[in-house]
Amino acid sequence: MVDLRSDTVTKPSPDMRRAMAEAKVGDDVLGDDPTTIRLEETAAQLLGKEAAVFVPSGTMANVLAIRAQTHHGDEVICDETAHIFLFEVAAHAAVSGVQLRTLPGERGRLSPEQVDRAVRPPNIHHPVTRLIELENTHNRGSGSIYPVELVAEIAAVAKRHKASIHIDGARLMNACVALGVQPAAYTRHASSCTLCLSKGLGAPIGSVIGGDRDFIDRARRYRKMLGGGMRQVGIIAAAGLYALEHNIDRLAEDHANAKRLAEALAEMPGIELDPSMIETNLVIFDVTRTGLSAAQFSRAMKDEGVLFFATGPQSCRMVTHLNVSQQDIETAIEAVARFLRA
Repeated sequence: MVDLRSDTVTKPSPDMRRAMAEAKVGDDVLGDDPTTIRLEETAAQLLGKEAAVFVPSGTMANVLAIRAQTHHGDEVICDETAHIFLFEVAAHAAVSGVQLRTLPGERGRLSPEQVDRAVRPPNIHHPVTRLIELENTHNRGSGSIYPVELVAEIAAVAKRHKASIHIDGARLMNACVALGVQPAAYTRHASSCTLCLSKGLGAPIGSVIGGDRDFIDRARRYRKMLGGGMRQVGIIAAAGLYALEHNIDRLAEDHANAKRLAEALAEMPGIELDPSMIETNLVIFDVTRTGLSAAQFSRAMKDEGVLFFATGPQSCRMVTHLNVSQQDIETAIEAVARFLRA
């Protein structure tokens, strides 16, 4: 099987497993797990923030980041296809008591003008617009990247309205590698940011949240409240450290594989896809003209040895990652072509 379902399906390499087995551990809730401390310090430095906290998942990272800087009854602006809106079980309403105001971005990316129009003016009838959430790269935008300049412009709008920026950076390193910029170029405009270690970076578990020390202290408290406080978690943190030290630059390989995949799919009858839109490692395409639904097409391709998800009635997504080689991509391309010919 060529598994293109997600970059969450990556397996720890032998070297990563070795780092996990040899990790020095303590009790993270008590603040004395040395490997977790090192991971958090490394992540904070990478993200250009005062501090960071290690959490079990990307969803928890977003939940904690929003909870730690909003009040019940506030409003958070995001794109209408944002992960926090579509895939986090209404956690921000349930946990933080905030309302998500969704806007139709361009492939998931909001414009400064949209944000400016959407921010609530002071009025007794309105919620307070507390946060603007930006997802970079954007999942449903087929891995689209926020240009650094656009983040800066939106941040200027937010500042004028006394709101803050939260960056859902689940695949932030993909954006940085694709553009050749440092993470801090994005995150210096944000009060909070997240980074997932268990997607393209290849760790089995975990994300980090970055921000100033007071914010991280609040996030850590809410982490404990929601059951995310972990004990000898250095065993897992070691995998995250290994990922940050060894697996960032190689993301360029995933991007090249995704571009090759997109260019080949675009030439196949029945598939609609613009390869120029593929910026990182996510390839979303339309199968309407095959005569099959996306679910039917993905099921049929499973029988051909290629795994991927339907993301809508007629759209499918393939994701490249460190456990998919260039040869695997060629195998997948041939399998799809063979099926369509048949």
